[in-house]
Amino acid sequence: MSEDNEDFLDDELLDSNSIENIDIDEENKGLYEHLNITVDPKQDPLRIDKFLLIYRQNSSRNKISQTCRAGNVIVNGAAVKQNYRVKPGDQISVLLTHPPRENVIIPQDIPVNIVYEDDDLVVVDKEAGMVVHPGHGNWEGTLVNALAYHFEKNGQKSDLDRVGLVHRIDKDTSGLLVIAKNEYALSFLAKQFFNRTTRRLYWAFVWGNLKDEEGTIRGHVGRHPKNRMQMSVYEDGSHGKHAVTHYKVLERFKYMTWVECKLETGRTHQIRAHFRHIGHTLFNDERYEGHTPLRGVNLPKYKQFIKNVFEVLPRHALHAHTLGFIHPTTKKELYFESPMPKDMADAVKKWRNYLEN
Repeated sequence: MSEDNEDFLDDELLDSNSIENIDIDEENKGLYEHLNITVDPKQDPLRIDKFLLIYRQNSSRNKISQTCRAGNVIVNGAAVKQNYRVKPGDQISVLLTHPPRENVIIPQDIPVNIVYEDDDLVVVDKEAGMVVHPGHGNWEGTLVNALAYHFEKNGQKSDLDRVGLVHRIDKDTSGLLVIAKNEYALSFLAKQFFNRTTRRLYWAFVWGNLKDEEGTIRGHVGRHPKNRMQMSVYEDGSHGKHAVTHYKVLERFKYMTWVECKLETGRTHQIRAHFRHIGHTLFNDERYEGHTPLRGVNLPKYKQFIKNVFEVLPRHALHAHTLGFIHPTTKKELYFESPMPKDMADAVKKWRNYLEN
């Protein structure tokens, strides 16, 4: 997950040391409503800090707690603490001291590969190069723009700025995502991702020849201290969040290895940061310096070969291969597999031919 949106729970909060009944129209003049939700009748009891995380994944529980302490999370007309348990039918408002940023999602006729759809959700096999959600200079041409058009064309209503994205993948990562069509489906699916009960495997090409056939990479993942576009690994746990990646070798190409990854946690750039940390950066991952030939190999033919592979695979080699989850209404498991995309498949062919010849 990497596309960043404006946090809806801002650091700018009202000073308040008490939790009391609040008349939103009178006592909160000067506050602006950033979120208004009527909780689905099927919603299971859930702490409000966890519940609100579902609606803006780029926020944090710490910011939500601050907002609750400031008395700016209102349920049924009364301010609540962060441990309040949401109940079916609750009317929730989030109030802040600055006006909300208006993110108008423009429906656009953009091809998108929908592999499954029903009244509750849609599963998409995203191409590399497509941003998932509008924001930060990418207000058009995103997956959400494409889905807004798809829903509108088919006479469906889905407020994709409030409900929809259960999880995200990077712009240049290809593969499977599930998008909820209503608030109940969003909450039900988000709980599975939060509890790590979904079935997800990634395929990645990494530089070098991994020593073991299987392994586990452990180390907190947090923002790089100097390069804010990168994530770093902190083995001592001094920064970042706990992260665990399990991997299995699928095929070796002497200078590159095709691996299958299973995430025990889901941190930003986790696979990319973890493999760079152990000296096996993702193939052609420019952000993590994986876009140059492996050091120590100076043969001109080899360098030309790598250049040719970069041309057919002009992005980091990461693909969300599988996705399995329990359906919010039927309670049955759905499971999907995405075949290797053409650019990665073409790279595999070139590597096999190179080693054979």
